[in-house]
Amino acid sequence: MDPNNQNEIREMLRLVNENNRMLHSMRRHAFLGSIIKFIIYAALLLVPIWFYMTYLSGSVDTLIADLNKVEGTTSAAQTQFSGFETAIKNIESHLPSFMQAPAATTTP
Repeated sequence: MDPNNQNEIREMLRLVNENNRMLHSMRRHAFLGSIIKFIIYAALLLVPIWFYMTYLSGSVDTLIADLNKVEGTTSAAQTQFSGFETAIKNIESHLPSFMQAPAATTTP
């Protein structure tokens, strides 16, 4: 074989090996990068849920219970107010002249 041809073959072999190492390195970095991205996205999703369950759950439950009490009080007040309106209308029906404005009298 020609020595020049052997040098070209050795150079080609060196370039192929270097290319192979580079491709394996790129594949490894891509795989590790995707694992790191998965861990980051999982943390971004799970950390708020964990924070809520650990620190906020009791406060939110108390707040919801208090809101339900307020709603119950509001509905009771509305019921009492409607009863009050009914009583006023009943009084108005018994005293029709009492609730009317006095007629204005004009002097000639």
